[in-house]
Formats: sequence, structure tokens, C-alpha cells
Amino acid sequence: MTMMKFPTMIATGALVFVTACADQGGPNDNLKARNGAAIGAGLGALAGIISADTATERRQNAARGAVLGGLIGVGIGNALDRQEEELRAQMGGNIGIINNGQNLIVTLPQDILFATNSTTVSAASQSSLSTLAASINRYPDTTVNVVGHTDNVGDAAFNFDLSQRRAQSVASVLINAGVSPTRIRSIGRGEDAPVATNQTSEGRQQNRRVEIIITPN
Repeated sequence: MTMMKFPTMIATGALVFVTACADQGGPNDNLKARNGAAIGAGLGALAGIISADTATERRQNAARGAVLGGLIGVGIGNALDRQEEELRAQMGGNIGIINNGQNLIVTLPQDILFATNSTTVSAASQSSLSTLAASINRYPDTTVNVVGHTDNVGDAAFNFDLSQRRAQSVASVLINAGVSPTRIRSIGRGEDAPVATNQTSEGRQQNRRVEIIITPN
């Protein structure tokens, strides 16, 4: 009988959090919050199982962990939803924003950030980065990775170095706009992580970019 109740407890706990998120309404119908609840409940249940010694303790801890993990997941999902909606309203349409439920990926095309072969952030992009910095500061419990990318034109070593220096330049603008340097890491990927084909000019343009990845702690 106890073994039959265990999956029912987990399912009921997950359903409570999913329903609560759905009833809230709001941006994207809180899809990311519901996903966060489900992921959090699953991870919480797993943590509860691992932390117990006996079958009874594992069942009890899994149920408690699912509830606690669901609450944490809801909070993370809601925060990401709010920040995403704010950024979409505040930033230009040529800036990409992806919310995958675990982090926000803000993509700035290289062609609006830098002149050819330059690592100096353009004046036009300073405003967008200042807006992004203000958003990052409104959500302080996150870390930020600034990742530079290039197309495959030219020497791979040069492209890697250029992507790294451009990532550092963007990170410096965010820091100068008030973001704590302890929250930011700059990374160069060069031509290693394309999002489109390098066989066309349109694809190469998409691959030349800087991504700011915002991840809840």
C-alpha cells in the first residue's frame, strides 16, 4: 500500500505547482515557470532519495524534496519570465532573446557591436548594453557569461583571439555600467560554435555575434 502511495504523492505535488503557475497568468502563460516547477520537483525528489538510508526514508524524503524543488523551480522560472519580458520591451528588435527555462541568452550581432576587425564597442550599442546592465542588476542572484563568436573566414587562431577580446570589451561595458565584475566571465569561442551555415553571407552574419548568458544561481 505504501509503495502505491509514493508515486501518487510525487504526482500530486508536481500537479499542485504546475496548476499554481498556470493560474497566475502573465507573460508566456508562465510556461518557463511550469517547466521550472517540473524540473525542480524531479531534482528535489532525486536528492531526497539519495540522502536517505532506508526505503521508508527514501519515499518520505523524495516527496519532501519534490515539493521543495518545485517551489525553487517556480521561483527561478518566474524570474526568468519577468526578466525576458522586460528585456523584450526595452531592447531593440535586432537583439535576440531566448529563454530556455534555465537561463536567458541575449544575442547581439557583431555587426552592430563592432566595426570590422575592431574590439571597440560601437556608440550605438552602448545604450543597449547599459539597458542590459540595469536589468542584470535588478536580478542580482544570477551569473553572466559573455561569449564571443565569429564566422570561419580567416585564420582560426585569429578568430579565437578576436572573439575573446570582443567578449572582454562587452563585459567591460557591463561592468562600467554597474554590474559587479565578480558576476561576469568573458569567453571566446571563435568559429567553434556556429548557429548557421558558414557557406552563405547570411549564415556568416548570424555566426558573428556576442551572447550574454544570464543564469540563476
